[in-house]
Amino acid sequence: MVYLLLLLGFVLLIKGADYFVDGSANIATLLRVPPLLVGLTIVAFGTGAPEATVSMIAAFEGNADVTLGNVVGSNIINMALVVGVTAFIFPLKVESATIRKEIPFAFLASIVLLVLMSDQYLQETPENIITRSDGVIFLLFFAIFLYYVIEAARNSRDEELEEATSDQKELSWGKNILFSIGGLSAIIFGGYLVVENSTEIALRFGMSEALVGLTIVAIGSSLPELVIAVTAALKKQSEIALGNIVGSSIFNILFVLGATSLIMPLSVNFKIFFDVSAMLVLTVVLFIFSRTQCKVGKMEGLVLTLAYISYLVYIIIRN
Repeated sequence: MVYLLLLLGFVLLIKGADYFVDGSANIATLLRVPPLLVGLTIVAFGTGAPEATVSMIAAFEGNADVTLGNVVGSNIINMALVVGVTAFIFPLKVESATIRKEIPFAFLASIVLLVLMSDQYLQETPENIITRSDGVIFLLFFAIFLYYVIEAARNSRDEELEEATSDQKELSWGKNILFSIGGLSAIIFGGYLVVENSTEIALRFGMSEALVGLTIVAIGSSLPELVIAVTAALKKQSEIALGNIVGSSIFNILFVLGATSLIMPLSVNFKIFFDVSAMLVLTVVLFIFSRTQCKVGKMEGLVLTLAYISYLVYIIIRN
């Protein structure tokens, strides 16, 4: 039964992503905003829902390793595996704004996480804990990010090309909202089925909670991003794909960890420092790759994919 539910979860993820990408791309046209901004907000926050759900449940159950492992592991997957596989299938076009602001903001979010979890080194405390006050700091940074996105959307509406008006005549609000909500619901429920059942299978094989968080749970809860990114790239909506990846990474750190630590302070396993460092390095690598001809090409996608496989092998051996 566990394997059957796992298969059902994958089916829901794939079909949900197909409808969700079409619906959200059309909503971008109706709103007269670039698909990139829809990817950074609606799509990113929607696909971040599994991470938020899993992390909060794990925090309530006292599994801080799973919470932090899920968030950091998901971001590593986003920056390496999701971008890598998607770019290898279809090169990702990179908007200049993404290079200048969004990717550096994702890097800033990672630095904030590293600083706030380094209590022993910076404050000489007995242990490293992400406290409720740290959670407030995360959420304040998230509010700044939301303000930037709203301002960018407002400015882009004024600059949108006339051709959007002709496209709007053929589009229906009701149909595309239904596609988006229905697709997102299928993605979230499918992600939940994949995470729950794959975690149960992994624990049966004797994996530790930290390893489950960094691998099975992180991969499972990142499947919406992967499926949507690949689907968007194949539909030549690469702005949605990259906006989803970068937006989800920012959302995971600033909102998911912020809200989770506000509910329940999180103790930090020392091993996670290596994973956060890997996340920082991958963000820098993505920034460098995105500057080459304003796209992430097939070879760069292959490098990122191989980097994730190497990381995965290391953490399996480490744990």
